[in-house]
Amino acid sequence: MHSLTDNNQRLTRAEGIKLMQETPLGQLMRRAHEVRMKRHPKARVTYVCDTNPNYTNVCATRCHFCAFWRAEESRDAYTLSSTQLAEQVSRAADAGATTVLMQGGHNPKLKLADWLIYIRAIQTAVQNIHIHPFGPPEIAFMAENEATSTKIILQQLWDIGIRTMPGGGAEVLTDRVRNAIAPKKCSAHTWLEIMSQAHKIGFKTTATLMYGHVETPEDIIDHLLALRELQDKTGGFQSFVPWSFKPGKTPLGRKIEQTASPQMYLRIISVARLMLDNFSHIQSSWFSEERQAGQLGLLAGADDFGGLLIEENVLETADHSPTISIQDLEQDIRSMGFEPARRDSYYRYIG
Repeated sequence: MHSLTDNNQRLTRAEGIKLMQETPLGQLMRRAHEVRMKRHPKARVTYVCDTNPNYTNVCATRCHFCAFWRAEESRDAYTLSSTQLAEQVSRAADAGATTVLMQGGHNPKLKLADWLIYIRAIQTAVQNIHIHPFGPPEIAFMAENEATSTKIILQQLWDIGIRTMPGGGAEVLTDRVRNAIAPKKCSAHTWLEIMSQAHKIGFKTTATLMYGHVETPEDIIDHLLALRELQDKTGGFQSFVPWSFKPGKTPLGRKIEQTASPQMYLRIISVARLMLDNFSHIQSSWFSEERQAGQLGLLAGADDFGGLLIEENVLETADHSPTISIQDLEQDIRSMGFEPARRDSYYRYIG
């Protein structure tokens, strides 16, 4: 579906930058919403009941934008046992979670065998929950830690039954930005290459953007174009999920004078819907940007409202920890003129 300009051509880099910098927001939102409704004609917005436990906060990568990581010797450093993690997931499943996004720091003491033990423990304890683990930076770090290839790590995860992966760690896919905010994290090229490898194996994944720090409008458009190009080749991305940098208690937060506005969030969602013409789903989150901005995103091109988030730790350590009930989440969707629909990690309706 490339009919996004007046002459039915894909948006160019220059056109994308113009949308970011010049187009009035209301006009941009209307245009994006029209495209969204053509792609998803039913007035329906999806959400997922998920949980995001963290099996370790020990991290050697130490990104400047993160308040969650701890050095191995820190008094509050931890690494869960497989039993502890499975118990957390089991409690979340009892509370309604159908997906577990399994995240943790880049802990040098954890090996691939430990990852597989974690997964087997969850599979044994909660047989009907979907395990959605490990983004490209974690895969890259594990491959380095094991002195093996990222393809081998991915294949091992596939062989144990993993079928989807989160798109975390993308931040902004330009090395200028990555070197400034996460110099020890994998490069933009490596992030994209691991996603390409995952898609070729058969994984379905998401793609993310973390903005509101040192990036420029040009960086954001280059990020979107890199995702669009890879999606043309593999078709493995299911959705695009942007969120703004949360400065609380982070090293980078001490240098950033102003946080990203809700207006910028709506602009990015709108531009993403228009630029990412080969992505089915765009997410607007009640959680990452607060409820009102998340709701408005549903009129800016988004068709998904994110997750219920029974447990989340990373943004909580940056002093960002809103909560919502399933009744309020569904009411937020209805109040914007849509019917809420619960989904799974493949964006299939489950009730």
